[in-house]
Amino acid sequence: MVYIHIPFCGSFCTYCGFYSEIAEGRIAGQYVGALCSEISARNKEAVGEPDTLYIGGGTPSVLPLSAVRKIVSTVEEQFPDCGGSSRQGFREFTFEANPEDIVRGGRPYVEGLASCGVNRISMGVQSFDDRILKWMNRRHDAAGAVRAFNVIRESGMGNISIDLIFGIDHMDDELWESVLDRAVSLRPQHISAYQLSVEPESVLASMASAGKYTEASESLCIRQYSMLCRKLAEAGYHHYEISNFALPGYEALHNSAYWRHVPYSGFGPGAHSLRIEGPEDDAGQRQYIRFWNIPDVRKYISCYQISGRLGDGCRSETACNIVQSERLTPEQIAIERIMLGLRTDSGVEKSYLSAHTNCSGLEKMVGDGFLVPASDPSFLRIPEKHFFISDSIIEEII
Repeated sequence: MVYIHIPFCGSFCTYCGFYSEIAEGRIAGQYVGALCSEISARNKEAVGEPDTLYIGGGTPSVLPLSAVRKIVSTVEEQFPDCGGSSRQGFREFTFEANPEDIVRGGRPYVEGLASCGVNRISMGVQSFDDRILKWMNRRHDAAGAVRAFNVIRESGMGNISIDLIFGIDHMDDELWESVLDRAVSLRPQHISAYQLSVEPESVLASMASAGKYTEASESLCIRQYSMLCRKLAEAGYHHYEISNFALPGYEALHNSAYWRHVPYSGFGPGAHSLRIEGPEDDAGQRQYIRFWNIPDVRKYISCYQISGRLGDGCRSETACNIVQSERLTPEQIAIERIMLGLRTDSGVEKSYLSAHTNCSGLEKMVGDGFLVPASDPSFLRIPEKHFFISDSIIEEII
């Protein structure tokens, strides 16, 4: 599977600590050329299964259709085994978008994305309350979010995901319930909902340090998470991962593969990749290598698009010192597999848990009902009512 990172935004959200830059025509154009050079330079790299393509960010929808077409064409040319033509072969092709960009581009933009092979749009709505959206420094209002959703649906896109945020200190339960009601009324195929956290380097972190924001209490977060689970269950959504809900059959293939430790290739500054090398050793282990580009657009462009001429960039990313990597130890692999697997309702194999966890802790969690049989009885999972404290459960067994 392939991930393409677009590190540009129209503005910076209050809560966001991810690396991004304000989109400007010249640097964005240079970036697309450099990105295509990196994809070409790594064209022999295996991307694993399933055959998925995800363009995320940042805000990919700040790019014009011509740029999206150029990126997709390069992926198709360089990774023909990953679904062949994305218009026919990719099982899932997700494109992240913001409501204001969809409203501005209208149906022609969405239909243009579909012509590139996009069959799933993930839209950052975050809230349907104008006061909350303004506080977040979002560029859309509630009406704009609904309008954008309808544009996507009317354009024939049959798989729409929206993001929501809860656990904000000044968002009470009544307001959160109204946000959920509006989300459910739209009937998106997928909903991702995240508890607000104070991320380093974010505006919110500065506000918290200055005493201008206080994190929401644990009791409020628990209540609002419980409301989320109940409301979406009543509406027929499958709660398949701690933060993710889908109508049956619309669970995200790309993200689900991450949670199963499937190898993937990431392109762009800040993008990560996971590669498995060599045959199994005597213990049945293989070598997992994670590598990533440093989050610096200008260094990235300098490496992959010297003098602005596509194709003149470095053929080895390490030659430019923009790549960092680590070889995962067996212990790291086990911890990641357990942590990721127990975030899902599929869980982790009992035999794997027995071999890689604290046996007394595992027995206690099973005995106390914090781990229960999954739909496949050879697996154990965390029941939904304990998802909120999953970190504590995992810590107990690891």
